[in-house]
Amino acid sequence: MEETQIFDEKAMQGLDLLFHHYWILRADQPEWYHLIREREKVLRRYINEKFGLRMIVHQHFIKLEKIPVEPEVWMGIRVFQEPIDYGIFCCALSFIEGKAVDEQFLLSELCQDIQTDYPGEFPLDWTLYTHRRALIRAVKVLMDFQLIRTIDGDIGRFDHNEDQEVLYEATIYSRYFMRTYPDDFSSFQNWEELVREDWKLNQEDERRKRVYRKLFFSPGLERKDLQDPDFLYIRNFRNRLAEDIEKHSDYKLHVYKNTAFLSIAAPRQYHQVFPNTKASTDIVLQVSKFIHTQPDRFKANENGEILMTEGEFEQVIDELRQAKATGWSKYFRENSTSGVRSEILAAMKEWMMVEVEEETSLIRFKSLLGVLTGEYPVDFVKGEAEQ
Repeated sequence: MEETQIFDEKAMQGLDLLFHHYWILRADQPEWYHLIREREKVLRRYINEKFGLRMIVHQHFIKLEKIPVEPEVWMGIRVFQEPIDYGIFCCALSFIEGKAVDEQFLLSELCQDIQTDYPGEFPLDWTLYTHRRALIRAVKVLMDFQLIRTIDGDIGRFDHNEDQEVLYEATIYSRYFMRTYPDDFSSFQNWEELVREDWKLNQEDERRKRVYRKLFFSPGLERKDLQDPDFLYIRNFRNRLAEDIEKHSDYKLHVYKNTAFLSIAAPRQYHQVFPNTKASTDIVLQVSKFIHTQPDRFKANENGEILMTEGEFEQVIDELRQAKATGWSKYFRENSTSGVRSEILAAMKEWMMVEVEEETSLIRFKSLLGVLTGEYPVDFVKGEAEQ
């Protein structure tokens, strides 16, 4: 059997790189690029069979089109703050896709084109500071993805001066950023239609592909009800799934009554893992431990969820603050209870540990929150008490 037919350590590394990077640029990561090219055949087969995803191999880059089963709040471009950021970004993509490779253009040309095409309810006005800031965020993302490069000038100065000029150049990657669709993009009315279109191409073994995507693309998978088909698939084929995942990656499958997720023993630098170095995840672990130690006070429903009002959760935070605040970062020690609540809820939302009902503000703590707990070491607690 040829070496390229074997799913070996190189193939495992290639799969991991594809999952954790938007694309692999040959000019920037030549070793990664050639590693994936060497294992292209076996990677393409496995990705298609288990995930139903498309891998694009180009002479300048390799890209795995990662389409989630359901879009989540944490899946957007992290530096974007408002819908206007995405609108400007998409208009800018349309502009640069019309440029030839290495063709140069001015910021003023880009601004004028975006202003003309912008589909928002209110027109863009570059004399407004908030609109200029949104443009700066969008342009910086274009640069981060290397869709454009700066030839002369500084976009940061546009912050205070709408007449600031910058010279840019379109790159070879600019016309490959967006996905290609079998139908005219304008024929889709909403994102749900885009998702349905993707699954039309994956009707064979759709359940398996849904489960693999959920496990690899999300922090965890929650059981929605007793007849949740995706979770039933995991329960029924648990051993087979675990064996396959461990054979083709460094991850291990964990299955509990109401949740399932993947873990890794030795995460790489580019991995996003929980807990991370942010102070908010320390408090999330303490919240989990606090709930665990009081089962009579916090009772789970049939789906393993614990429900609280905002006031009840703030009471939890106040009690935690009294017991643990000496170990909290200065930012959280000095923040208000409502401020800490907002920060911690935002962190838990990103890790799919909580849902907040918009109408009632009722907080649903998911089973995934209870998988890990955290506590300060005894010597740390004693040291604080002696001071």
